[in-house]
Amino acid sequence: MTADRPYDIVLFGATGFTGALTAEYLAEHADPGTRWALAGRNEAKLAAVRDRLVKIDPACAELPLLHADTTDAASIDAIAESARVVITTVGPYVKYGEPLVAACARAGTDYVDITGEPTFVDRMYVKHHREAVRSGARIVHACGFDSIPHDLGAYFTVKQLPEGVPLHVEGFVRVRGAASGGTLHSAVGIVGDAAGMLRAERERRRMEDRPAGRKVRISRSPAPKARVGDGWTLPLPTIDPQIVTRSAAALDRYGPDFSYGHFVAVKRLPSAAALAAGFGALTALAALPPTRRLLLRISSPGDGPSQARRDRNWFSVKFAGEGGGKRVVTEVAGGDPGYTETAKMLAESALCLAHDDLPETSGQVTTATAMGDALIARLVRAGMAFRVLDPA
Repeated sequence: MTADRPYDIVLFGATGFTGALTAEYLAEHADPGTRWALAGRNEAKLAAVRDRLVKIDPACAELPLLHADTTDAASIDAIAESARVVITTVGPYVKYGEPLVAACARAGTDYVDITGEPTFVDRMYVKHHREAVRSGARIVHACGFDSIPHDLGAYFTVKQLPEGVPLHVEGFVRVRGAASGGTLHSAVGIVGDAAGMLRAERERRRMEDRPAGRKVRISRSPAPKARVGDGWTLPLPTIDPQIVTRSAAALDRYGPDFSYGHFVAVKRLPSAAALAAGFGALTALAALPPTRRLLLRISSPGDGPSQARRDRNWFSVKFAGEGGGKRVVTEVAGGDPGYTETAKMLAESALCLAHDDLPETSGQVTTATAMGDALIARLVRAGMAFRVLDPA
């Protein structure tokens, strides 16, 4: 139903930090013939982004600029109805994201974002999943560092193990990176509304189908079963395990009984202690309105690390999988996790939905469920590593 629309991809939020990086990536790497446009509130700022893109590809001088504002329902409906896929980097998503999800679900338009906000993802499932199933829209959240390396990494690991047997996978995250203002605002919102997050999770659980005859769960153990490398590990309370287990619930390849544990790995004990203390402090400060406001003043959405700093950043997620008497260790690795690689992952997700031959899915789906092998292939061609370190 979207084949005759004027744009393959519309990027909403190109004037923000990650949005601009995503626009630059599309200008340089979009599949030949991709019809795309920029959307946002401020046409002058959009034009300035387009001027920068012309230096990458002179053809971008003709790139359309579309007005879109989350407070203007007609403008949001218009971009959803004009595109086959909409990318949005406009967050915090729990505050600004719903109008575009709703519009895409109604219009049968595929949607990708980079949210790591569990409350938002669960609320969008409750409110808009069924409409997206009806229209054929694929609503794919968490298409950046949250949660592509973890979701596709677990999927890649499972495919190295025997079929039809119970499987257990653990992910170990190591990063060197820096946070932008938008990331800070989203993180404060997440930890500052723990009660809302639990309510949204309960509402989703009441309406979500369970996999018939199969078990899928997040491991709650504070310590991993496997040991991958030296150093210390801590449980990592992000959205990533939820995304991984939703893929497992949707795909029989994860076996009759699948469990997943998620950890951050650090080399030295003082670093582990500092991480735990920092998360505890953030949780305490975000819970109180006066200190929450102070946290939000540290950095504004649209701010982010310099190119030189991003060039020094990297990530590695190692996975230990076991089942059927076999054990495998795999790795997903790349450059700057929060911004350069996130823009790459987000753009390639949209290009994958727009151009590739994919399984038939609809509603709120994960990257592994909607794109799987096709997206892995795109990311490998784009320079990310998916490799087996210790074969089964």
